[in-house]
Amino acid sequence: MRNQNIVQKLIFLLPLGLSFTGVTHAQTTAGKTPALSQVWVADNGDGTYKNPVLNADYSDPDAIRVGNDYYLIASSFDAVPGLPILHSKDLVNWTIIGHALKRQPPFEHFSKTQHGNGVWAPAIRYHKGEFYIYYPDPDFGIYVTKAAGINGPWSDPVLVEGGKGLIDPCPLWDDDGQTYLVHAYAGSRAGIKSVVVVKKMNAEGTRTTDAGVLVYDGHGTEDVTVEGPKFYKRNGYYYIFAPAGGVPTGWQIVLRSKHIYGPYERRVVMAQGSTSVNGPHQGAWVTTQTGEDWFLHFQDKEAYGRVVHLQPMKWVNDWPVIGIDKDGDGKGEPVLTFKKPNVGKTWPVATPAESDEFNGNMPGLQWQWQANPKATWSFMHPTKGSLRLFSDKIPDSAANLWDVPNVLMQKTPADEFMATTKLSFTPNEKLVNEKAGLVVMGYSYAGLAVKSRKDGNYLVYTLCKDAVKGKAEAETELVKLTSRDVYFRVTVTQGAKCRFSYSLDGVNYTNAGDTFVAEVGRWIGAKVGIYCTRTTQINDAGFADFDWFRVQPVK
Repeated sequence: MRNQNIVQKLIFLLPLGLSFTGVTHAQTTAGKTPALSQVWVADNGDGTYKNPVLNADYSDPDAIRVGNDYYLIASSFDAVPGLPILHSKDLVNWTIIGHALKRQPPFEHFSKTQHGNGVWAPAIRYHKGEFYIYYPDPDFGIYVTKAAGINGPWSDPVLVEGGKGLIDPCPLWDDDGQTYLVHAYAGSRAGIKSVVVVKKMNAEGTRTTDAGVLVYDGHGTEDVTVEGPKFYKRNGYYYIFAPAGGVPTGWQIVLRSKHIYGPYERRVVMAQGSTSVNGPHQGAWVTTQTGEDWFLHFQDKEAYGRVVHLQPMKWVNDWPVIGIDKDGDGKGEPVLTFKKPNVGKTWPVATPAESDEFNGNMPGLQWQWQANPKATWSFMHPTKGSLRLFSDKIPDSAANLWDVPNVLMQKTPADEFMATTKLSFTPNEKLVNEKAGLVVMGYSYAGLAVKSRKDGNYLVYTLCKDAVKGKAEAETELVKLTSRDVYFRVTVTQGAKCRFSYSLDGVNYTNAGDTFVAEVGRWIGAKVGIYCTRTTQINDAGFADFDWFRVQPVK
């Protein structure tokens, strides 16, 4: 039965219309070959691509090229593991290959949910044979972590400068050996915003050595909320790429100067224009092996999160122009489809991991907890080919799942998709109100769960409006279960409309609850995930075995 189960899972992993011999995938550091997404592929297969190249919430992206490889990182806030690392050979086809933060410091602080806190806009650089990631925690300061190889091990984060409201750092190693750091400020913590400063660092890049120089002030200009600076040098000019105007409505500016501290000239190099791509900004300039220039940035798609676009870029009179400049004024507009970057050859189609058969020794790299995890929350169960979640007591301070750390989630992968999971629930007979289920999480959330009671297990539909405000769940009992096995599904359609359903045989599904419109989280899109909780602390726990989690097209 075990072998038959694995074969059935492998058959599912085949993308629609493809065979084993017709598919090649990039390997992940977990030793798995992720299946090609069935709901979003950016590579059109004809030498062109469509945006977004990452139709998932990889906000504040930064990227570099090292040799023939491209690496992208993004904000992860309170999700753990944090600082996701993605890899591509052509800037279009990306896979998740790891995380630079296995746990987030300070460890005790992040053992509790910290929505919107934690890792804000990071920067990745490669210098003298080492990878550097600088990331800000708006409550504690700017950190750096290093590794000799992109797969780690990554060093313990070092506090480059402590303080509240220091955000969006990016280093620059100058030609004379001096090391600099550019960063911005978060008004919510620092009491000021819309300014960009440059500071010196020690040679190791592990500590700032002065108070810094103000190089750009957005006050009194149209560049309100200028932030997210990225530092580059080209043809004798220092360049600071920075978004301005706010996340959903802003634009991309570039500052340039012949001197590190300015004065800097300013120019808008990309804006929404006549396109549907709102607030196009905050990202990374990369140059291919063949000399082409490209820019990766995000677009805020509300409940779907901040998705990543790829824009052509060119230099005109030592100014970058991003996207397509229809009228020749130096300000480009985003493209929706375009010719793929010339990287010297053609690479196989690839997409980030979504589905997970839970057959190996590690879950897929797409999964993240809501806080630093306990070792007892989950175990892979290779003999069953499942992920076992043990119930953990809901914190006394938690009014609902919003403040429960042991919720295991991933980003939504497309505007429309269907996520289905099979689970087997084994509650502890000494407990009641143990619960395991599927959830779509944001400021409000909804989902399906199995809940234990004295007289057996019940299937329940859960809705929590304004969870962020501490509101209680509304729970609707659907049916008493006679089997431990159940199938949960959520179907997501345009507008982030979610419809939940369940099945007792894996074939026939029954709708549960009304249509739920997913909501954003704090600085992030909605997520879909699984969990197993209890309300009482004793010396043992029940558990739920999740056999698989599959993302498919809407039927």
